Amino acid sequence: MKNEHQKLVTIGGGSGQFALLSGLRDLDGIKITAVVSMVDSGGSTGRLRDELGILPPGDVLKCILALSPHRNIARVLFLKRFVQDRRLQGHNAGNMLLTILSQYTGSFPAGVQALSEILDAKGTILPVTTDRATLVAELTGGKHVYGETAIDMPRGTQREKIRNVFLVPHHSDSISVYPPVIEAINSADYVIIGPGDLFTSIIPNIIVPGVKEALQKSSAKILYTVNIMTKFGETHNFTGIDFVTKLEECIGRQVDGVIFNTKKPHKKLLAQYLKQKAEFVEIDDKDECWKNRKIYASNMLDISGSIVRHNSRKLASLVQEIISQNND
Repeated sequence: MKNEHQKLVTIGGGSGQFALLSGLRDLDGIKITAVVSMVDSGGSTGRLRDELGILPPGDVLKCILALSPHRNIARVLFLKRFVQDRRLQGHNAGNMLLTILSQYTGSFPAGVQALSEILDAKGTILPVTTDRATLVAELTGGKHVYGETAIDMPRGTQREKIRNVFLVPHHSDSISVYPPVIEAINSADYVIIGPGDLFTSIIPNIIVPGVKEALQKSSAKILYTVNIMTKFGETHNFTGIDFVTKLEECIGRQVDGVIFNTKKPHKKLLAQYLKQKAEFVEIDDKDECWKNRKIYASNMLDISGSIVRHNSRKLASLVQEIISQNND
């Protein structure tokens, strides 16, 4: 690897970005900027957004914790939920602190920077936009589903496929990208998109005006980390190429590489996921459909707690290997 730091921009939200950043944090020779979706509408985050009119803090908090060298103890303290006070019930300490810092400093990005400073976060965390908005999904039958939580957790056992998602601004006619996001993409050596729910964590970043255009113009290598499992209501029956082509449709350009887990969970765990209509995502790297996209395949499976996710250390190790290959 070259002596200068490689600039990595990650784009996503939720648990997927937490897993990626938790591993990247421990790599040498990289400079991390995490771009985070701002449409989370559930739980403590949703209540704070609705009651106080702030941007949703939950996914940003996960990124700060992931990049902190004090991550283990910080997660225990900052994710602890209040139980006694009626107004505080259900909120966690981290969301409340980030909310207070944002209000005191006068801006959400300043609050994020302040909490990052408290926890010595190794990297920069940027909200993709500072405009409040609601994510809306248009289904194939024409119905609209409002809010990230409603899209993420469909009711019943049947739902039409998502045709498109878009953002509805709360207090203005349009939504604009937070300018430092464009600056980070313009100067990046690598942009890593995902892992994360395609329609509720990934695409909500891409459809913020300015992000797609920056990715199209960027000289960075764009890598997409494909999810290990499909998700009912979002990516039901998706194959690996379905994930990639949908993302590319949103970006308007082809990705340079696809990061893919090869290890299949054991049958008992797969059966549990099948009850939720979720299936293992298969990729045949010999298939001609991949054309000149580079496939980076490895065993990155983590099934601790009977939850299928990417192993942070193995995912980061593969990213480091990719960077080394491209700098030889």
